[in-house]
Amino acid sequence: MKYLDKLIDLGCFSRLDVVELIGNEKAAHSILNDYVKNGYIDRIRRNLYTAISLETKQPVANRLLIATHISEDAYISHHSAFEYFGYANQVFHEVFVSTTSRFTDFSFDGITYTRVSPKIDSGVITTNTGIRVTDLERTVIDSIYSFEKIGGLEELLRCLLLVPALRADKLITYLDEYGQANLYQKSGFLLTEFSEQFGLAKPFFDYCRTKIPKSKKYLYSEKNTLSKHFVLHEDWMIFAPENIKSIIRKGFDLNA
Repeated sequence: MKYLDKLIDLGCFSRLDVVELIGNEKAAHSILNDYVKNGYIDRIRRNLYTAISLETKQPVANRLLIATHISEDAYISHHSAFEYFGYANQVFHEVFVSTTSRFTDFSFDGITYTRVSPKIDSGVITTNTGIRVTDLERTVIDSIYSFEKIGGLEELLRCLLLVPALRADKLITYLDEYGQANLYQKSGFLLTEFSEQFGLAKPFFDYCRTKIPKSKKYLYSEKNTLSKHFVLHEDWMIFAPENIKSIIRKGFDLNA
């Protein structure tokens, strides 16, 4: 168990990490097989491992650290980022992993790791524990862009209720990087409901309005559902629930 303490310190590591640690590829292969066989480490997926705690017999690496090690540019995003910041309404047994590297979704230790193809590059931070995650403003914009990665509209709104403040300049940076008129429209409309809570002033919303399309759009595309529940908000040229926050207060079955 000469190298076990160092592997425990790493928490999550690749086969290449072990080769670099030992300095010999053949020896690294042998040690990996031996440590897996004896329960000192566990194979997460091909070429990715975690050390096992000698005390608890559980993986040393948590799910967010594992997600960050799936590829060189992998980072936590969407609902998983809200969970990291402590602003999630509920904890999913799924981690959303943004990366340009393709991988097949997989499960380990009861958690599913789901790949998301990132639309923009900026707004990723690295914590002092080595976890890469989208910052709060990027998390909000990503989640507005794709409700399904946040568990739907109601879950998004419940997460937003927990967010204490947002920086308008960073929101604009990410909106501009996306460069999609409908996203300015959706973001402006939804964030208006939380403007006082987030500290977002009129210039932010005025800027969003200069970017929205001239044609009317839907908050999301399930037309049959929308025809039952949605009304036109002329200031944003968007069809959406008449009262967004009523979805949280009363519940709102978007699939009814």
